[in-house]
Amino acid sequence: MEITKDMIIADVIALDPNLAGVLMASGMHCVGCPAHTSESLEEACFVHGLDVNEIINNLKTYLANK
Repeated sequence: MEITKDMIIADVIALDPNLAGVLMASGMHCVGCPAHTSESLEEACFVHGLDVNEIINNLKTYLANK
């Protein structure tokens, strides 16, 4: 499955639970808060002041190297 900026954070983590660690290492510590079940990757990046494209690349790199 392709990771997109519109994906809900919980759906990203459902692809591989280790992606939560990638998100946290990138500065997105919302993986455990209630918003992760309704907030898109893009929305969460905006709130945390992160570049959504950089985060998506980090996630894809992890999956490619797994």
